[in-house]
Amino acid sequence: MWRLMHAAAIAALIGSAAYVYGVKYRTIYASEQLVKARHLIAKEKDAINLLRAEYAHLARPDRLQAIADSKLGMQALVLSQIASVGDLPEAQPKVDSIGRTLESLGFLKDSATPAASAGGETPPVR
Repeated sequence: MWRLMHAAAIAALIGSAAYVYGVKYRTIYASEQLVKARHLIAKEKDAINLLRAEYAHLARPDRLQAIADSKLGMQALVLSQIASVGDLPEAQPKVDSIGRTLESLGFLKDSATPAASAGGETPPVR
């Protein structure tokens, strides 16, 4: 009887030791994966910071002005090119061409819209 109990205790001891070693190695593996993920995050943050610095370098106003001058061939703005509100033409009334076409085809005979009854113009927007 004592031999059986000793054998069971030894088996339980070996089983628990194997379980503890398994937990230990899984924990070590998980911590290694965590360290790798942290290094990858730091590497990506460095890459993002590098791209931001490159963008800031490429988007400098003096650089963009030089490129625009050489590639676009634009002229500098002259004060005589700026118009006042009185120089602008009056806005033309908006015409509902789709509604007029539907009306000419006979689709709107029963349901006349306010725009159709006002001579084809849409009402002003407030």
